[in-house]
Amino acid sequence: MDPDDPEQRDFIPIQGVPNLYRLTLTPGQLEKVKSFSFVLKDSIKADLNTSGFGNTFPYDTASFKWSEDNFGPLWIPKKGETISLNSKNKTLYKRVIEVYENNLWEEKEGKVFLNGVATEQYTFKMDYFWMMGDNRHNSQDSRFWGFVPEDHVVGKASLIWFSWQKGPRWNRIFKKIK
Repeated sequence: MDPDDPEQRDFIPIQGVPNLYRLTLTPGQLEKVKSFSFVLKDSIKADLNTSGFGNTFPYDTASFKWSEDNFGPLWIPKKGETISLNSKNKTLYKRVIEVYENNLWEEKEGKVFLNGVATEQYTFKMDYFWMMGDNRHNSQDSRFWGFVPEDHVVGKASLIWFSWQKGPRWNRIFKKIK
């Protein structure tokens, strides 16, 4: 297989917009796509985030070289679990600690203060979830907005609507989840 030869699977349709596709291409593949007679040359737009990094949680390209396709590893907070409050954990968990667990986070002279008290560790009060969309290249999910606190989960999956692995798996479609 020629690495500069785009395949049909590289063309990801944008939902709700006919004839618009998203492609992740090498420079060689881009030139090949531009040569196709059915492609409008002035319609090709480069992703503003050309590095492929920085548009995903936690939005810190200096510490985390993550993209929507190459993500993690990431520890998901659990009720009762304790973490050290260091510079790396700050980037990942500060919003959870402040917004969802109602703490005032301050930093003075290199120390973390929660609700006015100097601390080096934090114990989570709630469980959190990592949500992944089933249409990964067209899903706005936890890769973009981060952790979901347990009290924000309003439903539970109860049915396998569709199942695909090299073709429909008819024995799974419309089955109840146990």
